[in-house]
Amino acid sequence: MFIKQISVFLENKRGSLRVLTDLLGKNAIDLLAVSIADTKNFGIVRFVVRSEECARAMDLLKEAGFSTRANNVICVAVPDRPMGLAEVLALLDENDLFIEYTYSFVRGRENFALIILRLSDPERALQLFADNGVRVLSQDEVDAL
Repeated sequence: MFIKQISVFLENKRGSLRVLTDLLGKNAIDLLAVSIADTKNFGIVRFVVRSEECARAMDLLKEAGFSTRANNVICVAVPDRPMGLAEVLALLDENDLFIEYTYSFVRGRENFALIILRLSDPERALQLFADNGVRVLSQDEVDAL
């Protein structure tokens, strides 16, 4: 169960993030989760929108000259308590799965923190999560948030 994520490369200059969020917002595209990583010259904004908004968001961004890409990530429901995230990370570590990046979801559920993961072997991670009772959200569940 994967969800779609959009990545956008931004020049690391004043106002570039505002331009991106303004474009999406004025076109009624709601950011459900967002992460920003930057270097000296550029940044990568990663975000999740509802599936019905994904293609339109990609088109708008490309038309505006942004370099974009869509890929699959995993959204897990982690118990919202001390050690909740640590236990999920230990499961990955003990099974030689590496995290390329992670960020938390803006909208959560009662007693759970929602975490986005990009992993070295996502198919194996899904099986590992299923075998160990880690709840993975589907795209439909994310869309309903």
